[in-house]
Amino acid sequence: MLVHLPKTVAQARKHLAEGAVPVGGATLVWAIWQRDGFPRQAMSLRELPQANVMGPEELGGAVVLSRIDERVPHVLRAAAAAVGTGAVRRAATVGGNIAGSTLRCLLPAALVLDARATVLAPHGVYETDLAEVTAKRPVLLGLHWRTPVASAYRKLPGAAGGAPPLVVATALHADTDPHTGAGHRLRAAVRDGHDVLTATATATLGVGTAPLLDQLRDTPLADVPGAWDLIDEQVTTLVAAASAEDEAGDQPRRSD
Repeated sequence: MLVHLPKTVAQARKHLAEGAVPVGGATLVWAIWQRDGFPRQAMSLRELPQANVMGPEELGGAVVLSRIDERVPHVLRAAAAAVGTGAVRRAATVGGNIAGSTLRCLLPAALVLDARATVLAPHGVYETDLAEVTAKRPVLLGLHWRTPVASAYRKLPGAAGGAPPLVVATALHADTDPHTGAGHRLRAAVRDGHDVLTATATATLGVGTAPLLDQLRDTPLADVPGAWDLIDEQVTTLVAAASAEDEAGDQPRRSD
C-alpha cells in the first residue's frame, strides 16, 4: 500500500481524485484492512498545514486527540481526553473521529460550539455544516467556530463491548436573539447510543437558570435516560461562570 503525505491542498486533491483512501490515524480502518485487504493507495493529512492548525476558534482535521490543549474551548478538550486509551488518543485524529467513526465522541462538542467544517473534495475545498460531514464523510480539513462564553462536557462510563456511553455537552454563547432580545444562547447536545440530539435555548443572564432549563425540558433531550441531571448541572455551572465574568467586567479598574 502506497501512503501519500501531501504538503499542499493541490497535492491532496490530486491523490483523492486518483482514488487514495483517507487514512486519518488508522485506528478505525486498520482492522478492516487486515480483514478485507489493503487499498492500493491511501492518504494522510499529517503534513498538510491547513489540517494541523489549532487555536481558540479552529482545529485541524489531522490533529491527533492527545495534542488538543487549552488553546481550544474546554468542551473540545474534555471530549478529546475522554476518547479511548492514551495509545488511541496519540493516533486518532479529529477528522477520523468526526467523519470516520460511528461513535463520534467529538461531535456533541463540535455541535454545541456551532462549528462549521472545511472539507476537501476532488473538485476543491468548501465549507459545510456538520450534518453533511456525518452523512457523507468527506475529508475533514478542519473545524472553526466562535469562542463561547463557557462550555462543559461529560461522558459517562461505558461497559466494554456495550452500547456507546451517554455524552452530554453544552456551550453558552453571547449572542443576542433578534426576535426575543435575549443576550445569551445555550446549545446542548446529547449522544444517546449512536444518535446525537441537539437543542438550543435563549435567555438573559441575571434571571437564573430556569428560563434555559424550561426551554430544554420541551425538547427530546429531556427524555434521554440519565441526561437531564447532567444537563441541569452543566447549565447551572455555565450560567454561574458567565455571571461571574459579567460581574468582574463591571468592576471599576483601579488606577495606580
